[in-house]
Amino acid sequence: MWLQHEFAMRLVAKPGDSLYCRLAANCQLLARINHLLKVGKNNFRPPPKVDSSVVRIEPRHPPPPINFLEWDGLVRLCFSRKNKTIGAIFKQGSTLQALEQNYRTLQALAAAGGGNNGQVMGPKGKPAGSNGFEALQAMDMSDDNDDGGMDDEGDDGDAMAVDGPAPSGRPMKGKVSPEFKAKVMHVLTTGGFENMRSSKMSQDELLALLAAFNSAGIHFV
Repeated sequence: MWLQHEFAMRLVAKPGDSLYCRLAANCQLLARINHLLKVGKNNFRPPPKVDSSVVRIEPRHPPPPINFLEWDGLVRLCFSRKNKTIGAIFKQGSTLQALEQNYRTLQALAAAGGGNNGQVMGPKGKPAGSNGFEALQAMDMSDDNDDGGMDDEGDDGDAMAVDGPAPSGRPMKGKVSPEFKAKVMHVLTTGGFENMRSSKMSQDELLALLAAFNSAGIHFV
């Protein structure tokens, strides 16, 4: 396949490479991708503005047995600040609020008897609890939106408001329950993920992170 050289380099980038990104993580999950040949722009007449590359893309058969929408939800979140630690990303108030909204919705539907192979489903077969996480994804969380540094201080600052649950037992609007924050941090610390950075995480490590959250009942769709 002929591709623009810079795009091709993003496709084949490995953990730790400066170009490693959500695009690479997603594509390499579903296919084996190899860079075969760089073709300079001067090899064409008339020459284009950019160099090209030839890449081989071989879809994995069978594909990994995971919910790709949920995988992409996790990877989108992790690569929103790829040089931050995973712990710092998941301490952000907006992230915790969206995840807890999903968690509470899934719990309520499971208690009411809803479910589909372990994944609670909403109307028309759509995974339940998606509204909270879709709202989070709609925020400014574009791929590789890095803040240019490795400093993790202040990541759970004034966006984090933990005042406990309302009398109904549900978190107050705009708040995150201490119990849910502790659950998220427990997943990260017991799995050894807290100090990892997305920019250096392998496919296996990202899959392990997703599995750890799912085992705790936390989903990303």
